Amino acid sequence: MKLTRTLRRLPGHAVVALLLLVVAYPLIWLFLGSFKTQDEFLNGSTTALPHSFTNFANYSQAWSSVATYLQNSLLTVLPALAIIVVFGTAAGFALEILVWRGRQTTLLLFLAGIMIPGQMILLPLFTVYFNLHLTGTLWPLIITYTATGLPLTVFMMATYFRAVPREVFEAATMDGASIIRSFVSVAFPMMRNSVLTIALVQFFFLWNDLLIALTFTTDDAQRTVQVGLLNFTGQFGVVEYGPTFAAICINVLLILAIYLFLNQRVMRGLAAGAVKG
Repeated sequence: MKLTRTLRRLPGHAVVALLLLVVAYPLIWLFLGSFKTQDEFLNGSTTALPHSFTNFANYSQAWSSVATYLQNSLLTVLPALAIIVVFGTAAGFALEILVWRGRQTTLLLFLAGIMIPGQMILLPLFTVYFNLHLTGTLWPLIITYTATGLPLTVFMMATYFRAVPREVFEAATMDGASIIRSFVSVAFPMMRNSVLTIALVQFFFLWNDLLIALTFTTDDAQRTVQVGLLNFTGQFGVVEYGPTFAAICINVLLILAIYLFLNQRVMRGLAAGAVKG
């Protein structure tokens, strides 16, 4: 009986093992490559192990540039993310909990914003930022990230608020709470896991953005991490593969650590919007 149960589970375990191999192999190859020298990349096999696992010179050289790129990414992503979360949650509360004329039309407008391709808005936005003398700063990225992230956040938060019983807010109103007090003291705390889930989704989307950052960054001092990695070159413009792999490895491990640390909260937040309470 136990053998039969094991045989039934074997195909599922094989599929999981295969998927794990597909996901893990590029990460392992990236990590091993970060310790190789330029000569090993040019003259050795791509599947060969590095001669030394103590070649931290690649990481030292990569960090000297990546630190600036990470700082620029944080300076653009975090302010945009804060605005997206606060205003997106407030808009979701207003569209789903409050009763007012035109809320369905407003929600449809936000949904329309999701369907607009980002490539269509880049040239008009670049012209606007140039006329406002914002080019050469990080403000175009912050503004564009906020505008592109709000529609999806509003839609998701409205979906999450739909699962909350209206009696909760009716009780708060009967106790004398204003709309703002109901949002701050009742709605927002109830949506902690959902807000964290949306914040992580938007964080990964904005952090991994390349097109917008590549369009609006004009010099090396303003590059975000993705644009910096795209143009990561050594002296005289030659690609140095060891430091490049090390720089990519730093970015990947940072994102992976954030996700693994907050994984359970993300799962709870996704489940919160799947069941109507």
